[in-house]
This record gives sequence, structure tokens and C-alpha cells, in this order.
Amino acid sequence: MVELKDVIVIGAGAAGLTAARALAAAGREVVVLEPRDRVGGRTLNVEVPGGNSHVEVGGMWVGPGQDRVLGLASELGFGTYPTHDSGVHLGEFGGRITRYQGRIPRLNPLVLADIGLTQLRLDRAARRVPVDAPWTAPRAAALDGQTFGTWLENHAHTATGRAFFRLVTNAVWCAEPEEMSALWAQFYIHSAGGIDALINTTGGAQQDRLVGGTQGLSIAMAEKLGESVVLDAPVTEIEWSDTEAVVRAGNRQWRARHVVIAVPPPLVSRIRFSPGLPAARNHLLQRMPMGWTIKVNVVYDEAFWRAQGLSGQANSDLRALGTVFDASPPDAEPAVLVGFLEAGHAQAAARLTPDERRALVLDDLAAYFGPKARNPAHYIEQDWAAEPYTLGCYGAFATPMTLTRFGSELRRPVGPMHWAGTETATRWAGYIDGAIESGQRAAREILDHAHGN
Repeated sequence: MVELKDVIVIGAGAAGLTAARALAAAGREVVVLEPRDRVGGRTLNVEVPGGNSHVEVGGMWVGPGQDRVLGLASELGFGTYPTHDSGVHLGEFGGRITRYQGRIPRLNPLVLADIGLTQLRLDRAARRVPVDAPWTAPRAAALDGQTFGTWLENHAHTATGRAFFRLVTNAVWCAEPEEMSALWAQFYIHSAGGIDALINTTGGAQQDRLVGGTQGLSIAMAEKLGESVVLDAPVTEIEWSDTEAVVRAGNRQWRARHVVIAVPPPLVSRIRFSPGLPAARNHLLQRMPMGWTIKVNVVYDEAFWRAQGLSGQANSDLRALGTVFDASPPDAEPAVLVGFLEAGHAQAAARLTPDERRALVLDDLAAYFGPKARNPAHYIEQDWAAEPYTLGCYGAFATPMTLTRFGSELRRPVGPMHWAGTETATRWAGYIDGAIESGQRAAREILDHAHGN
């Protein structure tokens, strides 16, 4: 039996649920199909063993300028609290750990000048890339025809300066600069408002946390949608025409006039389309791999680093655990350090046994914060590349020559199918805020279509 709906939404992350919520509010009958046994997509709360607390093993931060996610949080009754940012930060470059406050570690003045000038050039170039159509940017073909690594080699003139921006690339995209188009990097930077907005804690994308965790947004939206959200429903086939689609998941099938596909680009290729998708869209999907990160939450009985005057923030251009933050709740109970194995480091760490990976992480934390870091109460890790319905994090990125050849397909509907997901956003692409923007846009496309616009 085919179940009839107005709209079928595939994916119950922030993008899909935002679209479904807007469509339901406009009177459309919606079903949301989610392959997992939970909602939230790339956001996920995990309970700390033996306590009444949780850690966030997926997307966890919100910041200034992310008006959509902050507005949704306010509407749903979620408060915010600041990421711990007081104290001395640790930065390791060239094998030497320095202590500093502010944004940039204490480095050789020549290196600092190189970093500053490279960032100025990068921010300036990014502002020239239209966020709604980066393939139309001045010199788009030249930028898209080179990797971000090549761009950095041509603009950063010291080894440490290049190492700094490699660390930034790992931390922001969970990719190596040689993997990614320079045009994609500049589009992404513009979509966030600049490098500082991406890497800063206070004043940047890591400034705040949501009380209850970011997965709570999806849980709250799903609760309001009720039985319209169907879990454990991986979509295997979409049969479509210009006017409708039949979507199959397991032994159930639904028919609707519109479909919103709100899953990471690589997962779209797992769905069988009949007829097949246009060739240009298939080529786009083939050229947008996911980043790779293993996120670790290391739980302690006390925030011992704060007693040493340390903020809990650390970075290294050499260590596997290249980025660390204090992820404790406001009362620091429990105390939590969150760290990231990213890009090539994630790939190498994934080859280790769980015990070997844990030892690697604790060795790096001890190098940053001293021997007490070797004795956590709990160790919780999440390898997003091993998640079959995610395949990586934080998001997909475009390889060279993708945007200029196939970028116009990113948001272009195909028959009754509309595309959502943070990778399709124009502001804060790659973030929860971008996911919400994409869901709102997809819903608007459908509602405008119904009104003949």
C-alpha cells in the first residue's frame, strides 16, 4: 500500500526537521523518514556513565551571527551558556609549546606578520566570492582549478605560517588543504564572515553552547511533528516524474508531490533513482566527499587545568589531537576536555585499536596539561566516518573544479525533489545554522511552487 502525503522529507537532522516544521505549519501533510533510530543527524548527546550528565559527540557550538539557530533555540526554550574561555591557552608549533592569551600564539614576529598578512589576503579574497553563486566569482576558474594547499603555498611564506593554516584547515573542514578547492575554502570563509568568525571562541563560532545540547533542537522539533517522523526508515529507492515521487524505505512506500532530500551528499548516491538523476548532479555528488573527524570527550572529576590558570584550549601543528577545548558545563561537574583527531590524523587513528587510540589521546592531553590528564573518569569517542548514515564530519567539501563545473546544481530542484543540508547553505555553510537555512529554503521552494511563483 502506498501512503499519500504532500511532502516527503528524507533525513531528520536540523535541515530536514526545519523543512518539515515549516511545511506542517503551512498546512502540508508531511512525513519525515530517518534511517537511524534517533533524530539529530550530526548532533548527538551521549550520557556519561554513572551520572546525570551528557556530552555532545557531534556539533555542539553556536556563535554570534548564527541568527537562525539562535532564533530557533530561543523559540523552543533553549538557553545558552558561554564556552569556558578564561585563562591561558596553549599552542605548540615546531615542537615548542607556548602559553598565550588572545587569538594567536606567541610566535616569531616574522611568522606573526606572515600569518596576519595571509589571513588579510584570504579574508579579502573570500569577500569577493558570492555566497549564493561562488562559481561566478572573479577568477573563479583559477581558484577552483587549484587546491587550498596550493593557494596557501603561494601566499604564506614561512613554514610555521603554512603549518598554522594547515591546522586551521584541519580544524574547520576536517580535511587537508590539498584535498579541497581554494574556491570552496573562500566561499566557506565568506559564508561565516571571515577567518576570525570560524576560529575564535569568544566572538566566534565556538562562543556558546545550548543548555541540554544541540541535539535537543531536533528532538524538540520531532516531538512537535509526532508520528510524522518515522525512524529506522533508510530510503532505498525514489521513483519520480516531473509531478510526483514514490519513496520506498523497507517494505513501506509513500507518494507525494514534493520530496526534500536532507542528507549528506555522499549518502544521496546510495539511493536508487528511477529515472536516474541528471548527469551533472551525479558528478557533483561524486566530487563532494565528507571530512573526517574522531571527536573525543575526556571526563575528569575536576577541572585541574583551571587551577593551573589554563583555559583548557590547546592547539598543535604536530600532535594527532590538534585542537582541544574545555567542554565542561557551567558548574564544571563533570569536568570535560573535548578534542579532535582530524583529517589525516583521524585516518591514522582509525587504524589503531580502541586502546591504542585512547592512549594516543591521553598522551597528547598529558603533553598539554600535565600527568593528571592521563587519569580520566571516562573516555567517550565518536568516529563520524564510521557512522553508516553520516560517513564523516563536519560536512562535505568541494574538490577542485567542482564548483565551476557543477556548483549550479547544489540547490537546483530535480523534478519534484528539493535539496537541503548544510552544504547547500549560503550563510554558515557546514554549521547547524546553515542546516536550518537550507531547510527553510527548501520549504519555501515548495510553498512558492504551490502558489505559482
